[in-house]
Amino acid sequence: MPAPVIYYIRHGETPWNAQGRLQGAQDIALNDLGRRQAAHAGGVLADLLERDGRDKAALPFVASPLQRARATMELVRGALKLPAEAYGLDDRLREIGYGVWEGSTLAEMQAADPVLYAKRLTAKWTMAPEGGETYAEVQQRMRDWYDSVQDDTVAVAHGGTARALMVALGIETPASAADLPIEQGAVYVFADGGLKKYS
Repeated sequence: MPAPVIYYIRHGETPWNAQGRLQGAQDIALNDLGRRQAAHAGGVLADLLERDGRDKAALPFVASPLQRARATMELVRGALKLPAEAYGLDDRLREIGYGVWEGSTLAEMQAADPVLYAKRLTAKWTMAPEGGETYAEVQQRMRDWYDSVQDDTVAVAHGGTARALMVALGIETPASAADLPIEQGAVYVFADGGLKKYS
């Protein structure tokens, strides 16, 4: 059986994204730009599905349970003219947990714990602040999620989970993925062992 195609969308911008704050498990809502980005991603997805000859109503849609992902999903589905709330949630798609760093900017993290901050610069994939997760742990849960996907699927989640999925599928390495920007308002298509971005 061929591997499923994943149409992956990062949630739109939030006020904390705009301020450079780590969100992790914090449930921050979209801002106005984020809502526009989500609707734009829905339009990009509509074009991709039409190009691929896909029946949008037949595809499974699944989101992270955090409200920024759910709101993005509902705007995406609205752009596709599908019922806004007819999608599933999967906790494995939640953002990487940043523990005590959640709500901080990188500058604030560096000031609060320069030793841990310096370690993060060289071992980002395998270290975590107190109460947080490592990217390696997120990679494992994203691999578990991907292995459970039966059909081509539309997923709305986060930047951290996108990086973890790229590594889980062998598209990126931990070193190359750790600081990879994940665009908001774009659709990342995981297919045939590779990845293409459409925006």
